[in-house]
Amino acid sequence: MHYGPNICTLKAMNTNAGEFLDSLESLDALGRPLKDLRISVTDKCNFRCPYCMPKEIFGANYEYLSKQSTLTSEEVIRSATIFRSLGISKIRITGGEPTLRMDLLEIIQGINSIGGIDIAMTTNGSLLTTLAQDLRRAGLGRLTVSLDAVDDTTFSKMSDVSISLDRVLDGLESARKAGFQPVKINTVIRRGWNENTILDLVDYCRKSGDIVRFIEFMDVGSTNNWEMSEMIASSQLLETIQGMYPLEAVSPNYMGEVASRYKFSDGKGELGFISSVSQPFCSSCTRARISADGKIYTCLFAVGSSLDLAHELRNGSTHREISEKILALWEKRDDRYSELRSSDPTKFTNDEKIEMSYIGG
Repeated sequence: MHYGPNICTLKAMNTNAGEFLDSLESLDALGRPLKDLRISVTDKCNFRCPYCMPKEIFGANYEYLSKQSTLTSEEVIRSATIFRSLGISKIRITGGEPTLRMDLLEIIQGINSIGGIDIAMTTNGSLLTTLAQDLRRAGLGRLTVSLDAVDDTTFSKMSDVSISLDRVLDGLESARKAGFQPVKINTVIRRGWNENTILDLVDYCRKSGDIVRFIEFMDVGSTNNWEMSEMIASSQLLETIQGMYPLEAVSPNYMGEVASRYKFSDGKGELGFISSVSQPFCSSCTRARISADGKIYTCLFAVGSSLDLAHELRNGSTHREISEKILALWEKRDDRYSELRSSDPTKFTNDEKIEMSYIGG
């Protein structure tokens, strides 16, 4: 596969905050630009979804990151400012569960004040009833809710906590009323767990106006007991849905869009599939990721961090110095884990990859 040459063009300028880079076209070692940033603001979560934070690992005595090691709101905003100067135009707030962070609104307001950034957030929806309106006012532009079933029994099995399905559904309604339309619904499908709920989720979203995106069960981290046999390929899900509702393929909205999109032939919305296992999209991945304790990662399936951003922020590094280190990191980036895994699934599953709850999905 041809990815293209490695090119980096910089232009420096001076501001009150010091000299920094304000214009960038940077490609990694495989020719992929840096366009998107995902920031995990906490590693804590009030769900225990088995594919992300299985309860037997993340139990009552699990030690989360300390407050001292977690990036402050000011550090998160400064990080976003630096990445904006490097050309990124999209930031997604993740976790853990980001709505557990008490200063979340302050973070979103700060990022929004930078300008030129499309801000999105992924949440389990359990606290949206009280937060949705404030999130919208703070500057959050788009919202994705993780929801793996719309029946009580399967929802409880997939979330593995006592929080009710109705609480999440009420949160979704609050989000729509706050102006988040459409809400995107992320649904991980795991064989033997929730594949029987696919059409129920489709029906729910056709009525609500939300966009469901079915995600193949992935081997993120090393604690979710991933087995290839429990992954259902998106092509099989598509066949199941098309047996009930005719669908038409839709072109991507932008370079690097991970979901393959389809619209209902009767005009009642659309859905998507994220197929990291069966149809890897490494060649168009444009994302960098920051963990809650300020480590930069260049792949969801990373084994180790690439740059300790928190250390740079807390030890006097200038905007320009940090920018140059990020650029140097990106230029060397050659991650394509999913493509390599597809060529030999048995070769990569035992690596101690970083957990999704730490780096964000």
